[in-house]
Amino acid sequence: MEKNTNISCWVVTEGMAGTENQCIGVAECLGVVPRIIRSGLKQPWATFSPWLGLEAACTFQEKLEPPWPDLLITSGRKAIAAARYVKKQSAGKTFTLHLQDPRVSPDQFDLVAVPYHDPTRGGNVIVTSTAPNKINGEKLAAAKKEFPQFGQLNSPRVAVMIGGKSKAYEMSRQTVENLIGQLKTLQSDKNTSLMITASRRTGEENMVLLKEAFPNDGQTYFWDGRGENPYIAFLAWADYILVTADSVSMVSDALSTGKPTYIIPLEGGAKRIDLFHHHILERGYVRVFDGKLEPYEYQSVHEAQNIADVVRNKMGIPHE
Repeated sequence: MEKNTNISCWVVTEGMAGTENQCIGVAECLGVVPRIIRSGLKQPWATFSPWLGLEAACTFQEKLEPPWPDLLITSGRKAIAAARYVKKQSAGKTFTLHLQDPRVSPDQFDLVAVPYHDPTRGGNVIVTSTAPNKINGEKLAAAKKEFPQFGQLNSPRVAVMIGGKSKAYEMSRQTVENLIGQLKTLQSDKNTSLMITASRRTGEENMVLLKEAFPNDGQTYFWDGRGENPYIAFLAWADYILVTADSVSMVSDALSTGKPTYIIPLEGGAKRIDLFHHHILERGYVRVFDGKLEPYEYQSVHEAQNIADVVRNKMGIPHE
């Protein structure tokens, strides 16, 4: 994508990779290269954000100073103070976009993009089905070139993205053993190859079970955390994608590919993430994994681009 050098942009977050990537994804869709600011708050704003207000130069651990950007993209509770401060200091000239539910009035921003499973609504609120991200056709094609070895795996190739324990979910040994059995059956029935990645949330005991069950043997590639992360290459080369139920971001990444995506059930649940699952199931984006895989079609979901298009129209940014 061509770079738009006429628009200055800041991305301000608390530094969490997930929220920062969402902001960068929108900026990239606009063709702008943002300045990344990971700014914490000093007291008492750190404790009472975003409800205290009264932001001043001393509010932020990293100083926010002019020249003010044309566009400010924020995400996360503590970044709301930055949006209000920059908007005021720029005399309203900076366009402020906040991603995720701010839990304060959306009127404090020029535009807010919230996921369907969060409650905030308003005239300047975009409601998204999934989380915005940095996945696009260009990056998928580049990942294929970077990891051509996955193209040698048997087809169908199944990417298995495993998270684990979260606030809403548990991941028991029994769940992992059931998943191992289902994946082994897929391999034996259809000569399926597996590309597996797990996270710290998977837990040490579960990780050992998975590694012992799926050694790298020509029909399986298990990324153990060493070397370059093949996550995007897994998405690029996969014919099917399996994602554990705990991760909104991994499900969102998978749906950006337009490939059949199956959710691996876990024990537990919570109102917000249950609503997310219900919404994307209802729209035909995903299916629940029960050990079987069948092809199906849906329109790939690119929420970062959808948000960027609204920003472009509201700011009057021409297409390059």
